[in-house]
Amino acid sequence: MNKDSFRILAQYNIWATQRLCESLKSVSDDDFNKDVGLYFKSIVGTLNHLLLGEHYLWYSRFKQGISPAIALNTMIQTKKTALLDELQEKSKNWIEFLEQLDEKTLNADLTYKRVSGQQLTLPYAATLMHVFNHGTHHRGQITAAMTGLGYACPELDLVYMLVEQSQA
Repeated sequence: MNKDSFRILAQYNIWATQRLCESLKSVSDDDFNKDVGLYFKSIVGTLNHLLLGEHYLWYSRFKQGISPAIALNTMIQTKKTALLDELQEKSKNWIEFLEQLDEKTLNADLTYKRVSGQQLTLPYAATLMHVFNHGTHHRGQITAAMTGLGYACPELDLVYMLVEQSQA
């Protein structure tokens, strides 16, 4: 993949995060915190995992070359409005990051430490692709939970963003 492909994924990440967060405003606090059987139990738990993984772990690994030692189920923010705002704001960081990324780095390897302390070296581009795929996976879990709780959820398919962009 090239930088243009990653720019599309980063734009999609922003778009999908904003749409999801807007929909989540209608979810009651009880339902937001309820254990609905997700891997991170609740919507708030899954959103915290997204925030932690995408921004506190992976962004730190890519941007700063550091690997924070923090559990994947850490609750960073429990207040709904603050959590939704932080997710939306931090999603924009990837665009700036990609603007500064050179093709040589993109085609190299990324060495980082897992939360367990194990050091890994993986293809940089494929690992960066994981970050965006990971977000898509967990947003899908959250929309399924919303549907199960009786809430309307947004259409988050990438093609809908592309259609919106083509009509703008």
